[in-house]
Amino acid sequence: MSPVFPTVREVLALDPVRHGAPRLVAGEAGLDRPVRWVHVAEVPDIATLLRGGELVLTTGIGLPADDVGLRAFIGALADVGVSGLVVELGRRYVSGVPRVMAAAAERRGLPLVELRRATPFVRVTEAVHALIVDAQLTELRATEEIHQRFTELSVEGAGPAEVVRQAAELSGCPVVLENLSRQVLAYDPAGESAELLLDGWEQHSRRISPAGRTAYDPDSGWLVTTVGARGQDWGRLLLRWPGGGELATPTLVPDGVSDPDPAHPAPPPGALPTRLTILVERAASALALGRLIRRDAEGLERQIHRTLLTALLDHSRPVDEVALRARALGVALERRHLVGVVVRYRADEPAAEGGAPGEPGPVDPEAGPARLRDLSEAVGQALREAKLTGLSSAVDDQAVGVLLALPDPAAEERALNAFAAALRRNRVDAGPPRPPDSASARSAAGGGSGRSGGPPAPAWPGPTPAARTAAGPAAVIVAAGSGVGSLREARRSLVEARQVADAARRDRRDLPIFRLPHVGLAGLLHLLRDEPRLQTFVERELGALLAYDARHPREQLLGTLRAYLEQGRNKSAGAAAAHLSRPAFYERLARIARVLDVDLDSVEACLSLHVALLALDAVRTP
Repeated sequence: MSPVFPTVREVLALDPVRHGAPRLVAGEAGLDRPVRWVHVAEVPDIATLLRGGELVLTTGIGLPADDVGLRAFIGALADVGVSGLVVELGRRYVSGVPRVMAAAAERRGLPLVELRRATPFVRVTEAVHALIVDAQLTELRATEEIHQRFTELSVEGAGPAEVVRQAAELSGCPVVLENLSRQVLAYDPAGESAELLLDGWEQHSRRISPAGRTAYDPDSGWLVTTVGARGQDWGRLLLRWPGGGELATPTLVPDGVSDPDPAHPAPPPGALPTRLTILVERAASALALGRLIRRDAEGLERQIHRTLLTALLDHSRPVDEVALRARALGVALERRHLVGVVVRYRADEPAAEGGAPGEPGPVDPEAGPARLRDLSEAVGQALREAKLTGLSSAVDDQAVGVLLALPDPAAEERALNAFAAALRRNRVDAGPPRPPDSASARSAAGGGSGRSGGPPAPAWPGPTPAARTAAGPAAVIVAAGSGVGSLREARRSLVEARQVADAARRDRRDLPIFRLPHVGLAGLLHLLRDEPRLQTFVERELGALLAYDARHPREQLLGTLRAYLEQGRNKSAGAAAAHLSRPAFYERLARIARVLDVDLDSVEACLSLHVALLALDAVRTP
C-alpha cells in the first residue's frame, strides 16, 4: 500500500482521537499498518462492504452478544484486511470491551482500541481524511517537482554527474550510477562519507539483485533501476533508502516540518515512498536520453569531421571549402597553427591464443569497430577536457585522427601535453577498472562538466569489453606531426602523424607524445615502405623463412627469429620471450640458420635480419 497513508499509530496521536482517551487493548504488532480510510459501522456484517485498509469506528451497539459472534466479527475484519478497530465505551460496553473480543484481536494481530471518553466520530474521520488528502497532495507536488526537474535536465543535456546530483538532492539519499561491470560512473553521497559508500563497491553491488527492472531490495536498503534505451541496457542507478528512514530534504518534506509529526507522517518501516521509485525511473530516463542525444549528435558531428579530414588527406575537396565547412561547424582553421595528431592502439587486434608473440590472431569481427568507436569517444572527451578545438574522427579502421587548431605555435607543446594527459585519464586501454577508492570515486563524480575544482570523470558510460583488448599500461599511441601555419599544409602534418603512429607500434617506451625524432630507424623504414628496393631487400633477407612458415604454419619461425633479435641475441631471454624451452628454442634457431643460410652468431648478419624485420613490419602495416 502506498506510504502516503498514515498508520494506525499516527491516527491515535491525532487530537480528536486523543480527546477520547484511547487505550490499546490488543494488536500492538499492527500499529504500523497504513490507514486507507475511516469507516463508521454499527452492524456486525460490515466486513462484506470493506476493501481493506480501513480503520473501523463503532460504539458496539450492534455487535453480537455471544462470544462466538464476537470472534466471528473480529475474524471477518481481520480477513478483509482492515487496519484496526476503535470502540467507543459507554453505550454498549461501559468498563471495557469483552475479553473474548480482545483475545480474538490479539490472536489475529488486529489493533483494538478503546475510547474511554465520548468522541464525535465525524471529527476523527475529518482529521484522518484531511491527513490522507494532504499527504497525497504532498506526494503529487513532489512527483510533479521530480518530473519538472528531470525534464529540464534532459532538455539542457545535463551530464550524468549532474543528473545523479539532482537525484540525491531531491531524495536526500545517496545515489550511485554504475555500468554493467559494477564500476562507478558517478555518485553523490548526499552528505554521507563517500569512502564508506564506495568501499568494496563492486562486491557489494553484486549482492544487490532485486527482481524486475525497478525494484527495492529491503535487505540492503537499495532501490535499483536499470539504465538503457532502445533495448540496450548499459548501467544501473541505485538509491539507498533504509526502510522507515527520514527523507531529509526540503523538496519532498514541507518547510519547517520534521518527524515525528502527525500532520506529515513518515512512511512506515519497509514501505518505500512511491516518489522515490518515480524519481529513480525519471533519473534513469534522463541518463538514457542524455546518452542517446550525445551519441546521435556526436555521430552526426563526427561524420562531418571525418568528411573534412578525409578531404584534406586525399584532396577530394578544395581547401577553401574545407575551411568554410569547418567554420560553419564551429572549428576555425584559418589563421591558426595546425597540428596533425593520430591516436591508435599498438596492436591491430589481440594476439591469438597460442600464436607467436607479436603476431595478430583471429578475433571477434565486432571487436575492432567497437574498440575504434570507444577510442574515438575517448579522443573527443579528451579534446573537451583539454579545452582544445579541431577536427577529429576515425581516419581508417585502426586510428583516430585529430587536426588541432591552435592560436599560435607557442601553444603547441602545452596543448599536446594537455590532450595526452586528458586521454590517459579517460583512456580505454587500461583493462578492467578497479573498484573505486576515494580518489577515483571523486573523479567519477566530477562528470564531464569541465568546471574547475575537481578532477575530471572517466569517459561516460565507460569502455566496453572490446576496448580492453590491448594489454599493458600504454596500449594506446598518441603521435603528432610537425605543426604547420596554413590549412594547405595540414595534410603533411596529418600524414606525418599517421606514419609516426604506425612506426611507433613496436616501440615499448611509454611516451605521452610520439614525434618523428622518436621513431628512429623504424620511422625511416615506414616512410620508405612503398619503395620497391626496400621490399626487394625484405624478400632477399626473409623470403626463404616466410615461405617455410607458409608451408609449416604450426612452427612460425619468424616469431622465433624476432624474439631472438629483439632480446639482443640473448638466447635465454629469447626463449623466455617466445615461451619455449631452451632446447626447443635452440633447435628452432638452428633450423632458421639452415633455412636462411646465415650465421646467427654474426653481428652483421643479425643486424641485416633485424632491419629486414623492421622493414617487413612497415610494409605489412595497413
